[in-house]
Amino acid sequence: MTKEFIYNTSPEKLWKALMVKEEMKLWYFDLEEFKPEVGFEFRFWGGTENRQYLHICRITEVISAQKLCHTWSYDGIEGLTNLCFEIIPTKDGNTKLKLSHTGFETFPTNNPDLDVKNFEEGWNSILGTSLKNYLEA
Repeated sequence: MTKEFIYNTSPEKLWKALMVKEEMKLWYFDLEEFKPEVGFEFRFWGGTENRQYLHICRITEVISAQKLCHTWSYDGIEGLTNLCFEIIPTKDGNTKLKLSHTGFETFPTNNPDLDVKNFEEGWNSILGTSLKNYLEA
């Protein structure tokens, strides 16, 4: 899955919103710890109204102010996906965020919470609404 979002903000402000845990908790998840360093593992709880999941993520690539990639898995559930955020300045002074999230076929098919459609809806809400409102407030 690939999604793109445009924000009326600078690449630097978007990078800070994606990388600083105190900023992240205002629009994303409240992470106990986060460091944009390859190999760093972070965890957080999230899910549906009916079930919460412990997310386990390990950073795999960092290009300062441009790109962050990490794995995405769940405690006790088979499967591993890969997620990348790419920051791209636009000619009109806005900033594009390109999200690539792949590997959904590795998740069990008997858990509807892990269907790619739920991730699409989640990213549209998180990046298309929450992050946009945070950055453009």
